Order: sequence, then C-alpha cells, then structure tokens
Amino acid sequence: MEVQILFPSSLMVTAASVFTLIYVGILGVLEIGGIHLKYSKFFNTGSSAAASSRIKVPSRVGMFLLYTPAFLVGLASFWLFPDGDLRFLFLRSAVTIHFFKRDFEVVFVHKYSGEMAVDSMIIILFSYFTVSSSLIYIQVLTQGLPQPSLDLKYPGILLFLIAITGNFYHHYLLSKLRAKGGKDYKIPKGGLFGLVICPHYLFEILGFLGISLISQTLYSFCVSLGLALYLMGRSYVTRRWYLSKFDDFPKEVKALIPYVF
Repeated sequence: MEVQILFPSSLMVTAASVFTLIYVGILGVLEIGGIHLKYSKFFNTGSSAAASSRIKVPSRVGMFLLYTPAFLVGLASFWLFPDGDLRFLFLRSAVTIHFFKRDFEVVFVHKYSGEMAVDSMIIILFSYFTVSSSLIYIQVLTQGLPQPSLDLKYPGILLFLIAITGNFYHHYLLSKLRAKGGKDYKIPKGGLFGLVICPHYLFEILGFLGISLISQTLYSFCVSLGLALYLMGRSYVTRRWYLSKFDDFPKEVKALIPYVF
C-alpha cells in the first residue's frame, strides 16, 4: 500500500508552491550575496548615500506592521470559515498563534537599536500576509478530500509548540543583552547560543515545519523549505558579521545547525 503524506494538489496550488519556494529561496541567496533586507544589524549596509536617502521607520513600528496583517488574516479565518475539520482548526490556530506571538514580542520583549527600511518592511509584510492567507485558503481547498494515509498533524502540533517555545526563549535571551535605550551589540550567550549564533532562526524553521506537518499540503512544505533557505542565508551572513565585529567570537559556534552549518 502506497503511503500518502500530502493532500493532492491542483495545478494552481502546485504553481503557487513552486513560486513561493523559488521567491523565498532567492531572498536567501541575495542575503549571502550581500543584498540584505534592511533591518536589524543589516539596516545600514550599502553605500552611505543610499542609506541616507532610504525611507525608514522605527524598528518597533516596522516590525509590528509587518506581522499584524498576517495575524489578522489568521484571526479573520475563524469568522470567514466557521466550519472545517480538526486539521483545519489546528492549522489556522497555529498560524494565528505564531503571528500573535511575534506581535507580543515586538511590544513586550524585543529591544531595538535602530530603524527599518520601508521597502524591506513592505517586502516582508507582503510575504507574511501572502503566506498566512495561502496556508489557510489552500487548507480550505482540502476540506472533503480523503485524508493522507499517514496522519502527521499531532506530531506537527507537538513540534510547533516546542518550536515557538524555543524561539521565544532565545528572543528573550537576546533582549537581555541590551540595557534599555542601549544600541550596542554583544555576543549572545545561554541556551543554544553556545552552538549556533541564530538558534531563534532554527526554531522559526522548526515552527513552520510543524505547521507543514499539521497542514500536509505541498504549499506548506514549500513555505517551510523556502523559509529554511532564506534563514540559512541570513544566519550565514549574521555569523560572518559577528566574526568581523568581535575578535573573541568563538569560531566553533555555527550559523544555524549545531556542529554542521
């Protein structure tokens, strides 16, 4: 008997899945090539003239704006699609919780040191909004279809909960590095920071993998893979940045995956 892991995909869903994978993956390649989304420590990369002419907003405002539409999409889905199976309930709950957590962190946890470029904010906002909307809509399309023979939604829920907890914890550790009003960077310590410089990215990837296991659609897995490619690029240049700024940065600390990368 053939094991079926994914719901069947229409041509439209397949095309959207492949496009999303390529689009987000290219962003990761651009990061490695020095073309960064302008936020955090990479806000001022590029020429000084370009940086001075860039339209920008305070980082806290920009971050809140880019997560909120995706959160509202998840919230609205409970009203727009009141019916649905248990998998659909878990999927939209996970999407909503993920982006609510990010807004909560923006307001109550993170300590920001600078600004965010409006063009980068729009790119990320559009990407998250599209991903949130598409994850939910494509799950709507699976209603009434035969379930995959291998049901992964419960392992997906467990992985998602572990991942958002790990992501929150490492964001909390990062926030404790900087005094209120401070703008300096320090080498992160605690948790998995002794093994990788971006454990929060690692848990972000695992969180979306959990969502993929809940969803079991081609689109959700392409989103997870695309995000992994992007965050691999972002973590690689983050490690390179720390190496250039701190002579005492431990060389054995990897970028994203302990002992490997």
